[in-house]
Amino acid sequence: MLSSAARVYRETRKNHDQLFNVYVMRPIAALFVAAVAPSRLTPNQVTLLNLTVFVVAAGLLIALSSWVGGLAAVAVLELSYCLDCADGMLARHKGLASKAGHLFDFFTDELKAVLLVGALAVRGWRVGGLGFDGRWWGPGDARFLLGGIFGVTVIASAVSLTSFIRRPEVSGRPTTVEAHYEAIESNAPTTANPMRSALVRGVGLVTVFLRFMNHYPSHIWLWAIAGRMDLYLWIWIALNAIYLAQGWAGLALRFGRG
Repeated sequence: MLSSAARVYRETRKNHDQLFNVYVMRPIAALFVAAVAPSRLTPNQVTLLNLTVFVVAAGLLIALSSWVGGLAAVAVLELSYCLDCADGMLARHKGLASKAGHLFDFFTDELKAVLLVGALAVRGWRVGGLGFDGRWWGPGDARFLLGGIFGVTVIASAVSLTSFIRRPEVSGRPTTVEAHYEAIESNAPTTANPMRSALVRGVGLVTVFLRFMNHYPSHIWLWAIAGRMDLYLWIWIALNAIYLAQGWAGLALRFGRG
C-alpha cells in the first residue's frame, strides 16, 4: 500500500502547488487514492463526497460553539479538503481527467468558499467575537450577519470574476485537460540580470504569501487552535475584496477603452 501511494503521489503532483498540499494533504490523499483505485469509485463521486463532508463541517462550525467544537469542525473541514485533493489525483492516476470534471471540481470548491464565509459569520453571531473594527461584538450582534452577507457577496463576485477571466475567449489561452492536471515537470526561466532576478523573487514571495493566506485549508486550523475564527473571517473577506478590486481594475482598463 505504501509503495502504491508513493507512486500515486509522484505521478499526480502539480506545478506550483501549496506547500501544505505537497507535504501534508497530497501524501495523505495518495494513500486514499491507492486504496480506492482498484474500485469503481470515480473522481466525480469523490468530489461529491468531499462537498457532502464540507457541508457537515460548515454545520458543525455553527452548531458547536465551543473552542473544542471549533477544532472538531475544522478537522472535518480538513477531511473534506483531503478528499478534494484526492479527486483530481484519482482522475490523473486512472486517466480519467476531463474538462468537465475539472469544472465540476472548481464549482464545488467555490460553493464551499461561500458556505465557509457564511458559516463563520453565523458562528460569530452566535458566540460573539472581534468585529472588523477590532472591538468585541457580543453574541447576537447583527453586524456579524451583515458582515456575512457582505462576505458572501464578495466571495460570490470573486468566483464570477475568476470564471470570467479564465475563459479562453478572455485569457487568450486554450484550456486543455493537461493544464488542469499537469504533472510536476517544469524548468523555470532564469534571467542574468541580478536586480531583475531579485525583483522577480520578491514579487514571487509576495504572491506565494497571498496565495497561502487565501488558501484556507493551509492555516484555518491554526486560527481554530488560537480560538480566533472571528479574526480569520474578516481577514479572508478582506483578501477576497482586494482580489476583486484588483480584478475589476484590470477589466475596467481593458474593456473601458472601447
